[in-house]
This record gives sequence, C-alpha cells and structure tokens, in this order.
Amino acid sequence: MAIYPELTARENLRFFGRLYGIGGRELAGRMDEVLEIIGLTDRADDKTAEYSGGMRRRLNIGVGLLHRPKLLVLDEPTVGVDPQSRNAILSSVEALGEQGMAILYTTHYMEEAERLCDRVGIIDEGKIRAEGTRRELVGLIGERDRVSLTIGSSAGDAATALRALEGVEEATANETGVELLVTEARSLLPRILEVATSAGASVVGVGIVEPDLEAVFLHLTGRALRD
Repeated sequence: MAIYPELTARENLRFFGRLYGIGGRELAGRMDEVLEIIGLTDRADDKTAEYSGGMRRRLNIGVGLLHRPKLLVLDEPTVGVDPQSRNAILSSVEALGEQGMAILYTTHYMEEAERLCDRVGIIDEGKIRAEGTRRELVGLIGERDRVSLTIGSSAGDAATALRALEGVEEATANETGVELLVTEARSLLPRILEVATSAGASVVGVGIVEPDLEAVFLHLTGRALRD
C-alpha cells in the first residue's frame, strides 16, 4: 500500500495531494472531505503505523480520491481486511458511484459485484468469458427467479390462475402455498399477488430467491472460486 507508516493520515494525504499539484485551502478542504468519506476523521492525526490493515487500505483509497478522478480503479480492495473496514470500503464505493464517479472494481467476491456493479465482466485465464448486467449474465445460464407464496387457503386455485399469467413459467401448489418459477420476480410481484387474491387465496407471506453471479461464474469457468 502506498502510504508512509511514520506519517499520520493527514500528513499522508497532504504529501500525496502536493504530488497531485493541489495545495493551500483547496488541499486542506479536500483532505477533510476525503477523511470523512473513508471514515478516518477521528484518527486523522494518528501515525498510520498504529492503524489496522483495513484502516490503511481505506487511507490508500483516500489518497486516490484527493484529485477527484473521473475513473477510480480498485483492485480487490477488501482482501484481508476486518469486517468493519470491509463494510466501510463497500459503503464508500457505493456512495462514490451514486455521485457519478466511474469505478472499475476487481474482486473474487461475487456478493461485492452483486452489491456494487452496474455491469460485470467475468474473466477466466485472462479472457473475458461474459460481460453485461447482472440480469443479462444470469440469463446466460437460463436461471429464473423463484417466488414462494405462503397461502392460508385456496392454494390450488391460486396455482391454476397463476399459470396463465405472462412471465410465470411454473406454478405448483404445496402444503404451505405456491411455488413459482418466473422472470423478473420483483416487477411481476404486484400482478402475482393480484391474481392470487382474485383466485380466493389468502397470501400471508412472500419470498423471492434470485439466481446469483456465483452460479454464473461457476457455470462459465467450471472451477471453484479459490482456483
């Protein structure tokens, strides 16, 4: 990590800010903004030799933010950090993306890609195997969303009615209600509830299970993530 352990966080930021050609009040203000973003305001004047690995990683990201880059490149920023720092890093990246910054993020953790990325590229042995939105990638392996309706009565009638609904591929009644295989569950859910209710069903619970990027990764690469 490109920080100096004998310097404080603020001193590190000042040093790198000057390398970026920033100075004076602009740099002072920007340092305060960055310390807030990375959650180190309270420890800004402590030597970074006293920091945990996660705190150093967050400061390293802060250095890269000083000059307000149009593109931020992060290469596995959460590897080997404590859970609190990991969550802080992910929250910071989310906030930066919402502010309009372009971020290129590499990770082996599929849940991070699910949480952060608008588009995902799956790379194996140096080649891009697939690229697209989460929904587009999931579509490559033919996975569909699963919806579970917990129904107090008339589950059979609800299942029959739901089979006729566009977007529902399967609807099966069971002891607790109805299991559905659908496309775009979240957008279709209001119509599912409307049709089930019209069929006389009393819906008391709803569950949605969406296919994830890990399933796509393993399908395309044919190997465990640790390889």
